[in-house]
Amino acid sequence: MFPGRRLWAGATLALVATIGLAGSAAAGSLQITETGSSLLFPLFQEWAPVYQHVTGVEITPQSTGSGTGISDAESATVNIGASDAYVSTALEAQHPNLLNIPLAVSAQQIMYNLPGLNKKHLRLNGPVLAGIYDGQIKNWDAPQIRRLNPGVKLPNLPVVPIHRADGSGDTFLFTQYLSFTTPSWNHGPSFGTSISWPTVPGSVSAEGNQGMVQELTGYPGGVAYVGISWLTPALKAGLGEAVVENRAGRFLLPTPQTIAAAVSVMAKHTPKTERISLIFSPGKNSYPIINYEYAIVPRTQPNAQEAAAVKKFLLWAANPKQGNSTKFLTPVHFLPLPSNVLPLSLKQINEIN
Repeated sequence: MFPGRRLWAGATLALVATIGLAGSAAAGSLQITETGSSLLFPLFQEWAPVYQHVTGVEITPQSTGSGTGISDAESATVNIGASDAYVSTALEAQHPNLLNIPLAVSAQQIMYNLPGLNKKHLRLNGPVLAGIYDGQIKNWDAPQIRRLNPGVKLPNLPVVPIHRADGSGDTFLFTQYLSFTTPSWNHGPSFGTSISWPTVPGSVSAEGNQGMVQELTGYPGGVAYVGISWLTPALKAGLGEAVVENRAGRFLLPTPQTIAAAVSVMAKHTPKTERISLIFSPGKNSYPIINYEYAIVPRTQPNAQEAAAVKKFLLWAANPKQGNSTKFLTPVHFLPLPSNVLPLSLKQINEIN
């Protein structure tokens, strides 16, 4: 599935002239700063101690939301801004120094808290979710939800839509799904890391994916979009997970198979800049809300030493035998970069200076 040793040999040779071997005295004094995506945060938490043990370089991840990660990368106050969203066209034009480097493939699930039904996978789709988040669908036994779930006794319980308060790549992904499936949403709130949410009585906002899970746990009738790296704690909290309608009209969970099916269709369309939406992919087995997880990186780092350190770390993170191995990705339910996308990421990494 992945390119052979020749690709990695070339990438390694490109670094020999700029950074010493792991364990050097210089490496021990280096620190790579990262802020951003709460969806990527659990993976950075897995990476950081292992990478420091191997190289002596400290990674300091912070779960601040993708919006902050992009902003911090834009202002060059961090080495890496983690994001579930690629940099917008307008921002890219203003800041051509920013690189959008995919590190892995992830997904987002739709969770709910319905006592008695949390162990059943309710069916939800874009138009129904848009109706919930714009306030038109007010109760769980509304006809739009009943039509998707024949034979299920839905409670006459108010729906509590929960959305992110911070600038969020998860909001970007969720609202893209709503926009791509529901014309009224596309022509209204549309999509972005931050949007003007419709005023819905009783709606709740939360910070980060951890906050989404916490708030949803406390609100019977709640519904929330949650990054897949938080799936395990969400299920441990007893929350329900919806099967979500894809472009082919099938209702699917985000499994390794359905995520792989979606990315296999979309990967070949990935441009050299790697700025692409993978949302609502064609294919009967494609889960509809998947994405690349991005390192947003200033092409020009503060100095040559930091540039070399960031390059070395990102090459390690993208290496299928190192940071992109199942050892790190499986616990957070991510998939590795496709073989035809990996060279694009390596090329961008080697542009860092």
